[in-house]
Formats: sequence, structure tokens, C-alpha cells
Amino acid sequence: MVREAYHKDLHKLKEEVVSMGTLVSKAIGDSVLSLKNRDSDLAQKVIEMDNEIDAMDHKIEEDCMRLLALQQPMARDLRLIISVLKMSIDLERMGDLALEIAVITKITARVPPVKPLVDIPRMSDICQDMLKNIMIAFENKDVELAKVVAKRDDEIDMLFDQVRRELISYMIEDPKKITGAQHLNFVARYLERIGDHITNLSENVVFMVTGERAELN
Repeated sequence: MVREAYHKDLHKLKEEVVSMGTLVSKAIGDSVLSLKNRDSDLAQKVIEMDNEIDAMDHKIEEDCMRLLALQQPMARDLRLIISVLKMSIDLERMGDLALEIAVITKITARVPPVKPLVDIPRMSDICQDMLKNIMIAFENKDVELAKVVAKRDDEIDMLFDQVRRELISYMIEDPKKITGAQHLNFVARYLERIGDHITNLSENVVFMVTGERAELN
């Protein structure tokens, strides 16, 4: 009976981190959508969503610590708990970055956009797709999928460089656009950092399954 409860707790832990991943993905998507549509109401929902993400992070941390203290897991189970604990930290930080994008939406919503948003929404779409697939890799213990997800961070980096160069040219051509361009550069930087955090998730999936610390991408 004790072991059965223990395995149920491990399964619940996996469900919690997948649910957190789903919520973080929504926060990323909605934050960039709010920016694109200059939608302050949607941005406010993203800001409020961060409280829920933080609560999920705290719950996962508490559950991990309880299992470590009471069950003293070994080998594979220990790797699972450690990986979940580290993944929740990366997910919480991604939620913070989505919140920062939403804050920029609220700051700039009444100001004419510097440029049409094309590459930034593409970065968001890639981040959401990466996050969806790394959660699938986590659930299925799929090391190869985790490695494929990590490689997509190259796409994020290339788009970030492209956006940054374009924004620099806007600032040089028209100093009045400097503030707006800087805000967009921050958004692109936040999405680039989200890609890095997802790469961390990939590395933790590899560790969970194989016990090896791999440097992906």
C-alpha cells in the first residue's frame, strides 16, 4: 500500500509539471498576441496568470521535497524528482518572461507600433511548439525528441539576430523610434531566453532517462 501511494505521488508529480508547461505555453502565446493586437486586457490576464504559475512552482517544489525526505528515492525515481524540480524552476522563469512581455504591451498599447510584428510572433510560435514537444518527450521518456526540441533553439537565435539588426536600422534612421524599438528588442530578447530555458528542459529530460548530463545545442 505504501509503495502504491508512492508511485501515485510520482505520477501526480509528472502531471503537475506537464500542467505547468501547458499554462506557461499559454502565457507566452497570449503575451505576444496581446503585444501584436495592442490588447491591454489580454496583457493583464497574462500578468494575473503569473500568480497561478508561481503557485504551481511552489506546489511542485513542496511535493518534490516531501518525496525526497519521506521516501528517500533511489536511481531512476531520484532522477525523475530532481528533473521535475529543475524543470519547474525553468518553467517559472519562462512565466516571468511572459509577464515582462505583457507589461511591455501595457506600456506601449497606446503608442503607434514601430513596425509590423512578424518575426516576434514567429519566435513565440516556435517557443510554444518546442514547449509542447518537450512535455511530450518528458511524458514518453523520449530522449531523441528532447534532442530535436533543443536543436530548434537555433531557429529562435536566428530570428532574434534578425529582429535585433532590423530594430537597430530603425533606430539609426529615425531617433524618434528608439524607445519603441528598444521595447521590441526586449521582447525578442525575452523570447530568446525562453528558448534557452526550453533547452534546459530538454537536457533535464535526457538526464531523467539516461542519468547523463548532456550539453544540448
